[in-house]
Amino acid sequence: MADKYDVIVIGGGPGGYVTAIRCAQLGLNTACIEKRINKQDQPALGGTCLNVGCIPSKALLDSSWKYHEAEGAFADHGIQVGKLGMDVKAMQERKDKVVLQLTGGVASLFKANKVTWLQGSGELKANKQVVFTPHDGEAQTLEAENVVLAAGSVPVAIPPAEVDQNIVVDSTGALEFDAVPKKLGVIGAGIIGLELGSVWSRLGSEVTVLEAVDTFLPTVDQQIAKEAMKLFTKQGLDIHLGARVTGTKKNKNSVRVTYTLNGEEHEETYDRLIVAVGRRPYTEGLLSQDAGVTLDERNYIYVDNQCRTDVPGVYAIGDLVRGPALAHKAIEEGVMVAEVIAGEHTQVNYDAVPGVIYTHPEVAWVGKSEQEAKDSGEPYKTGVVPFAANGRALAAGEPAGMVKFVVDEKTDRILGMHVLGPQASELIQQGVIAMEFGSSIEDLQLMMFGHPSLSETVHEAALATDYKAIHVAQRRRKK
Repeated sequence: MADKYDVIVIGGGPGGYVTAIRCAQLGLNTACIEKRINKQDQPALGGTCLNVGCIPSKALLDSSWKYHEAEGAFADHGIQVGKLGMDVKAMQERKDKVVLQLTGGVASLFKANKVTWLQGSGELKANKQVVFTPHDGEAQTLEAENVVLAAGSVPVAIPPAEVDQNIVVDSTGALEFDAVPKKLGVIGAGIIGLELGSVWSRLGSEVTVLEAVDTFLPTVDQQIAKEAMKLFTKQGLDIHLGARVTGTKKNKNSVRVTYTLNGEEHEETYDRLIVAVGRRPYTEGLLSQDAGVTLDERNYIYVDNQCRTDVPGVYAIGDLVRGPALAHKAIEEGVMVAEVIAGEHTQVNYDAVPGVIYTHPEVAWVGKSEQEAKDSGEPYKTGVVPFAANGRALAAGEPAGMVKFVVDEKTDRILGMHVLGPQASELIQQGVIAMEFGSSIEDLQLMMFGHPSLSETVHEAALATDYKAIHVAQRRRKK
């Protein structure tokens, strides 16, 4: 094993492994340090996303939705189902199989691209030296021309609800239930809380979501957020806004939760409690005191627009730095950093980072919300079209939700796109592409969309910004 590399990446999650592969593609001698040990007690790449985050949660979301459809929606299609049952063990085994396939695939990509996988932990010291401590063996000091920090994030802990991964769990433990809880509490109505709450609600749990903030999904366009809350409540999620958890008391098979709501104290007992109040940068053991890397007051690593730290040749990406904690953001930052190291000029467009909540219907957005456009003081216009006006959505039995555009009234440039509805995670990419290329809303209005398709709702919403929509009645607003 070489003692010196062109690039050492610390962290093998989506940001880290993509950085390492792209560096290797560009001809750089690259090593990636990753310390994760998976459920099978084997070293694993893929970070939180592939092992205990994005991928396993989507596997459970898809399995639980199929169960939900079989329980009720199939009958609308004339499909008769006999006695319905849910084998949680089989569902979990399928999820684990998906995870192993993907993480194994990353290992194969490392091999194909000649990336050196160092299995253990890494700590950055002064002068771009990295102390690598293997799982079995003594620590050794490695040197690199460039170091990329990509250690990711971990769940935020709160004192009133200490996680034991048994009765009180975080997002990782919530993926491993061996039975459907009769009563499930969720602290946090963000992306993770809503997705995991949805999984177990579909399978029969009575789910209560406690959110300390008074506004539902405050970072989402509020027209979309308010409609989403109505739909999620109708599905069975009992969402309490402004509910602050003050304490928990665990018993052998349950947990009693106390919280304040509207100035009154409440108490509920749950079989399981999920703590999903956000994530924080994982910097423990990553930086020595003499590393020279600057952290801000929230423990994020300070970087410029190309993810350079204060130390020349040291970069940080993903959940360690400013911006949303999203795997796709980390991936694009990783590609950018690899190409910057190789001498190429590239940049991430932080104004076009999509967000997605994989509930059903899905929620997705990119760019500015209407409230952000309003706060800017500049004139803007909006176009909103419901999926109920779309033939493909009706044929599929998916009429809930809407597509919305926010547009600069002076320049006609798209400021933001927001979707609540079927395949929102796919439809939002049309907005991302349009914004990346600086499209005007007229560009989308003039495009031809296949019929029948969900994408026609994007077209109609674009038309609606100028009162040209065909399939919805519009009343022109007064000047």
